[in-house]
Amino acid sequence: MASRAGPRAAGTDGSDFQHRERVATHYQMRYEVRRGARRAWDATPARPQGLAPQPAHANLPSPLLLRRPGAGPQSREAPSLLVTLKYEIKKLIYVHLVIWLLLVAKMSVGHLRLLSHDQVAMPYQWEYPYLLSIVPSLLGLLSFPRNNISYLVLSMISMGLFSIAPLIYGSMEMFPAAQQLYRHGKAYRFLFGFSAVSVMYLVLVLVVQVHAWQLYYSKKLLDSWFTSTQEKKRK
Repeated sequence: MASRAGPRAAGTDGSDFQHRERVATHYQMRYEVRRGARRAWDATPARPQGLAPQPAHANLPSPLLLRRPGAGPQSREAPSLLVTLKYEIKKLIYVHLVIWLLLVAKMSVGHLRLLSHDQVAMPYQWEYPYLLSIVPSLLGLLSFPRNNISYLVLSMISMGLFSIAPLIYGSMEMFPAAQQLYRHGKAYRFLFGFSAVSVMYLVLVLVVQVHAWQLYYSKKLLDSWFTSTQEKKRK
């Protein structure tokens, strides 16, 4: 296409250029944006020498510093609280696992008669259903990796059935023997020279505390998981 000052095609005066080649619209927009950015850059005050120019987004707040409305210190403390609760429950589970293994070893020695009954007495009736107390502990451990609420709820329910209920039954089962030992000083079951009912009552008291704290921390962990789940649904 010839310019207005140069040679023209025959039969035209150069004013019919609208139908000829033109710059595409998106290129025109890019040019306008660049020209506006250049004008804004020229209008900024001069920087001291030796300082590198900063990009336009340098003064914007970092996304890591932005908080959603209503988010306070509790939102930042929630992850640490969850980690602490899981850690406490794991410690209690490991303590319970040690007691459970000792109980299994005692029952095995008594049934297999590896030692005389004067040294290791036969187990009480409540010890057999208490062997199922390992189930809630395993469910609790399985709920931690993915914060599985269903597993944690099953762990708490089964703890009442397989852990607390046998312990209540055991306290009633051993009460007559403990009463006889207290009044008359007579014992008929022994564990390595000690009264079996005294030893088992000490174990029972220890295990009750373990399960009580385990239920307490599990309830707090469950509430935290429910709260975090509801906050995710609101987003």
